[in-house]
Amino acid sequence: MFKQMRKVLFMLLTGLSLSQYTQAQNVEIKVIQTSDVHGSFFPYDFINRRDKKGSLARVSSYVNEMRKKYGKNVILLDNGDILQGQPTCYYCNFVKPTMPNLAASVVNYMQYDAQTVGNHDIETGHPVYDKWIKEVKCPILGANIIDTRTNKPYVHPYTIIKRDGVKVAVLGLLTPAIPNWLKESLWTGLRFDNMVKSAKYWVKHIQTKEKPDVIIGLFHSGREGGIHTPEYDEDASLTVAREVEGFDIILFGHDHTRYAGWVKSNAGKDVLCLDPSCDAYMVSDATINIRKAKGKVVSKKITGDVIDITGQPIDEKYVQHFKADIDSVNAFVNRKIGRFESTIYTRDCYFGSAAFTDFIHDLQLKITGADISFNAPLSFDARINKGDVYVSDMFNLYKYENQIYVLKMTGKEIRNHLEMSYDLWVNTMKSPDDHIMQISEWAKQDRQRFGFKNLAFNFDSAAGIIYEVDVTKPDGQKVRILSMADGTPFDENRWYKVAMNSYRGNGGGELLTKGAGIPRAELKSRIVFESEKDQRFYLMNEIEKAGVMNPQAHNNWKFVPEEWTKPAIERDRKLIFGN
Repeated sequence: MFKQMRKVLFMLLTGLSLSQYTQAQNVEIKVIQTSDVHGSFFPYDFINRRDKKGSLARVSSYVNEMRKKYGKNVILLDNGDILQGQPTCYYCNFVKPTMPNLAASVVNYMQYDAQTVGNHDIETGHPVYDKWIKEVKCPILGANIIDTRTNKPYVHPYTIIKRDGVKVAVLGLLTPAIPNWLKESLWTGLRFDNMVKSAKYWVKHIQTKEKPDVIIGLFHSGREGGIHTPEYDEDASLTVAREVEGFDIILFGHDHTRYAGWVKSNAGKDVLCLDPSCDAYMVSDATINIRKAKGKVVSKKITGDVIDITGQPIDEKYVQHFKADIDSVNAFVNRKIGRFESTIYTRDCYFGSAAFTDFIHDLQLKITGADISFNAPLSFDARINKGDVYVSDMFNLYKYENQIYVLKMTGKEIRNHLEMSYDLWVNTMKSPDDHIMQISEWAKQDRQRFGFKNLAFNFDSAAGIIYEVDVTKPDGQKVRILSMADGTPFDENRWYKVAMNSYRGNGGGELLTKGAGIPRAELKSRIVFESEKDQRFYLMNEIEKAGVMNPQAHNNWKFVPEEWTKPAIERDRKLIFGN
């Protein structure tokens, strides 16, 4: 009698018929993941005012195909970093915040089943992401995002998705490195726990309470590496796959690098791990084949890969649905704000003093009155063309909504900060035939490195000082500061005011902590100025005030010895950017 009651209860909970319960059942489920979409909702690049290959409009076509083939047995997941990156985001986050956030509207339209939170979502601040969380109709996941008032997850830790009698648990996690990049006011009332510890707790909870047939990890955290502290690792997805038993699939993101592979857990289980890079150029695509008999899994086969969707047709119904929003964003970005008398290129920034970087340096120094400015190219190969300049160009000039900070630093700390930057950037040349840049073949597909060995957005240069970078010297001894920009002496024992973006000022890239040697706990006390609005806002205002600008390189720094570095720069420039 008890067994019969248990059978009936199981059938009610799973939706299985008597024949399905008593007979062997084969179920095939398709799991599709997007990650780090960064506002690429439509097949149009609002920054460069041209067609865009990566787009949720193409992902939508792919998902529609899969839904025709698999019916309801498609699970669609997004892995965060959806609230920053294109003017579409900036417009609904800050220009017209009362409108439904497009990041929620597109997810709702495409009928996603779950979504995680990314670090760039947190960077928008509580008013933006709290509103977005309420507007998204699917569960927002983040088991290790803890509300410090309740000591419980701020959003759903996991969700249960049922497909054809198969119970799938999806556990969400976020990289805990948020405090290394973002000021506390953006995440007040929250903390971000260690991923491995959180995963162990929640997997056990899910297995005990939910008894799922499949467990999927949905992690906004990269493969391996990144920031390492005694408390956590920034990129821990493969570590979780190895150290936490129970996962069948781990879908991850954050590091903008395509990955498809298997990781063997410490207990010997193979876990499929997929990362679809960024900007909706690719999707993770996994297929789960399960055979069940009498309500129990008797076999399970999982396959998967990362699929390029740039050849997919545009979902015209999707685009038409959002036409009014697209028109509004276009009206915003197409407003003329000034004129440039010369074209400036981010690619020049890697090889010496460049008009693009120095233009931002000049504005940072003018806005803040600081002595020295730090800045790195945030877009790998962007330009602002000679002629009329529009709001859209500001997103090439400055990619994210960072603020401007000014920190107190000693001369020695300034030099050590630059030493770490150039050590990440250039080789120690042993002969004139060596590469000057640290480049790597494997990193060409990495959309944060673009062929450089290290993260390109950590290549800080400086203005306000005159200096040389001797690439024949060992790491830590390359930078020689000759004087201040006005010719007065530079003193390593003196305090200076240094302008930089808030990402760097909060410790992003670790140039201030590992490089300059400033304890992380001391960074906040070093901040003497913090802009009210984002950096792009002030840059735009300065251009509008001036009307016409002619950015030029200051040539306040260079790589030496030039008989080695000039030919090496030409060789590596061709390797990285072609002819």
